Amino acid sequence: MGSITVTGRGRRRLLRGHPWIYSDDCAEAKGEPGELLTVRAPDGASLGWGLFSTHSKIRVRLVTAEERQPDRAFWAARVREAVEARGAHGLLAPLGACRLLSAEADGVPGLVVDRYADVLVVQSGAQASDRMLGFLLELLEEALPFEVGAILDRSDTSVRKHEALEPRVEWRKGERSGPVEIVDEADGAARMVYEVDPVTGHKTGHYLDQCANRAYAARFAKGARVLDVFSYDGLFGIRAALAGAKSVLCLDQSEASGERLLRNAERNGVADRVAFERVKALDDLRGRVEAGESYDLVVLDPPAFARSKREIEGALRGYRELNRRGLQLTAPGGVLVSASCSHNVDRDTFTRCLADASLDARRAARIFRFAGPGPDHPVLATVPETDYLKCAFVRVGS
Repeated sequence: MGSITVTGRGRRRLLRGHPWIYSDDCAEAKGEPGELLTVRAPDGASLGWGLFSTHSKIRVRLVTAEERQPDRAFWAARVREAVEARGAHGLLAPLGACRLLSAEADGVPGLVVDRYADVLVVQSGAQASDRMLGFLLELLEEALPFEVGAILDRSDTSVRKHEALEPRVEWRKGERSGPVEIVDEADGAARMVYEVDPVTGHKTGHYLDQCANRAYAARFAKGARVLDVFSYDGLFGIRAALAGAKSVLCLDQSEASGERLLRNAERNGVADRVAFERVKALDDLRGRVEAGESYDLVVLDPPAFARSKREIEGALRGYRELNRRGLQLTAPGGVLVSASCSHNVDRDTFTRCLADASLDARRAARIFRFAGPGPDHPVLATVPETDYLKCAFVRVGS
């Protein structure tokens, strides 16, 4: 077994509660890819146990500060705690969907597991989660209150290249062809049915982190003209239609997403009030502003504009321009819902983008709610990287 000795700076980082140690803060590190190793301070004192990477800049991911080596009971308790937390929020209904494991936020570094009814979709982004994958999935199946029908490993994200890992897509248990039908019965919102394609859909097939925000946005939809930008499978717009929207226009550049959106509208009996157009959003919004269009509820839910720190400056210009157009298209007294999933753009910075956009558009922007993801995407207080989704609800003035 190898071992890890951190520098003084690495020790201070761990004591502040952040579990990542970068390669520059490892005075000595020897081990196999993904191995669980003891972590020591410069003076030899134990700092706990961490998962080792031979390649990533994140060289160590601490899993416990205890001296005792984590065993099967340790990991079983961690997985069970995550599952029980979802159950406490009512997220384990047989036909529902939620995130079951959220990597570092649930104390299982590098591993994300999303659940669509009885189908689990797995994404491993680290050497350690690859090494432990079979073991952790076994524990997860033991902890769930229902039988898992199929497990898809969609470990094909770009972060794997930082760990010298090849992309991988394979069925580990069972196999499903075609979409999985999900029933969403969020508190205070109408029952909604939608399809998820685990194999070809974005991320693990769907954007589960916005479920609660979709339900909240629908509160402002009755009798409204709704514009849903970057609509993907249209669930902001369909929720609005179910809540009584007069009309819903969904915009996205993906034809496949638009086809799925229209099928979802049919499933929910709102196809007569939901339309889709395939467009490039920013160019299209500019034209709509020039044409004098106006909507009572506008939703802006773009993909991440800043996937690295090098992209932050360009992302801020993009968010400012996008929200300027969104504000201009929102009727006075209407509501703009604006989101960012770029973890490199924090809440204060995103708020400044909204402020600048408000000045550019010459529209008052009164933020009355600022939300994050739902409870199945917890934020670990000592790890700011887990706090990525920002969703502002804005009352627009003249």
